[in-house]
Amino acid sequence: MLSDLSLRYKVPLRISLLILIVALAVTVSLLARSYLMFKQDLFISSENMGRIVARTLTTALLHDDVWKAYEIINAPFSVDSKEAALQADTVIVLDKSERVYVSTAPRQYPMLSDPALKDDEIAILKQKLSQHDPTSRVTIEMPGLGNIYVVTPIDSDGVLLGRLVMLYSHEIYIDRFLAFVRQAAMTAVLIIVLLLPFGVYWGQRLSAPLVELSKSMGQVGSSIPQTPDSRIFKGGDEIGQLGAQFARMIEQLRDKEALEKQMVVSDRLAAIGRFTAGIAHEINNPLGGLLNATNTLQRHGAQDPLTCKTVSLLERGLLQIKATVAALLVEAKPEVHPVTHQDIEDTRTLVMPAAQKKSARLDWVNGIHQPANVPSTYVRQILINLLLNSIDAVPNHGRISCEVSTTDGVLRIATYNEGEQINNHDLEHLFEPFASGTESGRGLGLWVTYQIVNTLNGSIEVSSAEDDTQFVVTLPLQQAA
Repeated sequence: MLSDLSLRYKVPLRISLLILIVALAVTVSLLARSYLMFKQDLFISSENMGRIVARTLTTALLHDDVWKAYEIINAPFSVDSKEAALQADTVIVLDKSERVYVSTAPRQYPMLSDPALKDDEIAILKQKLSQHDPTSRVTIEMPGLGNIYVVTPIDSDGVLLGRLVMLYSHEIYIDRFLAFVRQAAMTAVLIIVLLLPFGVYWGQRLSAPLVELSKSMGQVGSSIPQTPDSRIFKGGDEIGQLGAQFARMIEQLRDKEALEKQMVVSDRLAAIGRFTAGIAHEINNPLGGLLNATNTLQRHGAQDPLTCKTVSLLERGLLQIKATVAALLVEAKPEVHPVTHQDIEDTRTLVMPAAQKKSARLDWVNGIHQPANVPSTYVRQILINLLLNSIDAVPNHGRISCEVSTTDGVLRIATYNEGEQINNHDLEHLFEPFASGTESGRGLGLWVTYQIVNTLNGSIEVSSAEDDTQFVVTLPLQQAA
């Protein structure tokens, strides 16, 4: 159906239809006006011609000179080309008794005959003339019969001598009108041919923003569409304002989606944290007993080499389990010692050997010039975990950078490495335990970092592109006691 047609086609079609209707209306109006003007020209010309001929015939009728009268009525109408003047088809001179005095068609209208008896149309004309003053000029149109009669009185000093009847066919101006119709039709077609492409072009320009907006809005719900091209919605009109509002809505949807993802990740990590903390507490109780039993065996058990080796292996395994469990139980406790410039430098000293093993370049910016009121132990732990993670990800001879600074009431830690890009799936699970396990960190470094940052009411953000992975941690500075 036409109502279901896209605006991309509907608007140009309607504009084109409007152009056609306007062109047709203007053409019809001009033709109607021209038709009336042609008819009016005929009436004015024939009346003027009748007045001139009637004056000329006065002398002939006074002297009863038939041949002179015949010459007079034939002279103006002897021109071969009808385009030269509006010529009458037949001219009849009637005497006072309404009989034929002379005519241009003597066979059809003989002298002294009553023309009404020879021609029914003349009979109708005589009836119509009886309703008018004989001394007045009369123009009578007979549409049903197709002729126009111009009747002019012939008088001398107020004495009526007769009447001059000039018969004109409709074809005399219909031919001129049809010629004008052909010319007007060609002009209208030319105008339409010139205007239609512009109508289609402007129709498409007008509908393009609405089509683009409809296409984008159709994607809302299943996905967040791309922001429409601002060039399509340029201007401050209603369409421009609608496009700007839609663009703002898309940006708000993106922000909402990002916030929902952050909330989902936070909830998942919080649930994992509670779960792992519960497991860690349950493991710690039997683990403590096992370590006590191992210690008792080492002190009071048999000292043969096999038993000692077995107990030693058992102790190292239990200690490794204890270290892993301890990493899952991160509890941030207020410290009296705030982080200082030297704390950051000590961290650099600790990670330098790991960087040197990979011949990695470490760019360092320590912006802590005054003590920052954040627990130094946890800041060092966060910084060590992020740096060791960057060193592990960077290729040999790669570059790592670290910047620590305070601004606007927060401590900011930013690390950068040239490691491989982290895909979107791994980014969503990056801070879960053992999600990115390494030999040195046992897959708990980023998990521990997240727990510390979350406990200190901070935030951690990660972005990864090709050869560009960044971690940014912000921790609010605590109020001095």
